[in-house]
Amino acid sequence: MPNIALFGTSADPPTAAHQEILKWLSHRFDEVAVWASDNPFKSHQTALEHRAAMLRLLINDIYPPRYNIHYHPELSSPRALITVERARHQWQDAEFTMVIGSDLVEQLPRWYRSETLLQQVKLLVVPRPGYALVEGALTQLREMGAEVAIADLTGLPISSTAYREEGDSDVLTPPVEAYIHREHLYACQDAAQKSLLTRTSSG
Repeated sequence: MPNIALFGTSADPPTAAHQEILKWLSHRFDEVAVWASDNPFKSHQTALEHRAAMLRLLINDIYPPRYNIHYHPELSSPRALITVERARHQWQDAEFTMVIGSDLVEQLPRWYRSETLLQQVKLLVVPRPGYALVEGALTQLREMGAEVAIADLTGLPISSTAYREEGDSDVLTPPVEAYIHREHLYACQDAAQKSLLTRTSSG
């Protein structure tokens, strides 16, 4: 029975932290299924097609290559339960572990039919800097039927939000950064480009 990690993310944009998590998962699961999706709890997200393209670039940039990480756009849905149903249809004899960051632990009980979801998959929580694991929230998930494990990995202290707000390109992999510049996806990049042009012309 293959053991498959389900790694969906709003990835706005995907960062080097996402890449490190994928590499870590690839050493612990038979298959890592990845997709970009819309998060119904977030607003003003970059178009899904761009986030999907950047996530593919992130996966292809992993070195050395990990051949058990695959992008599966057909799994994408704003509702995780629908994603799991699609995954079960595709891998009928697999065991599934849904991977989430610690920032989503307290939000998860509000997801669509969360109790049904948690009875169909195992749950692996990846600690994120700035988002402490609250024992009461973990207990609530277990009371809902979840089998919860905590990854012995702490995500890099970088985030998509910090990039969007501060424009720190160090959090990005080079292919993703190049894509963002080419498609003019984030206001912080346009501001950085204008600043560079101003300094160049005045110098």
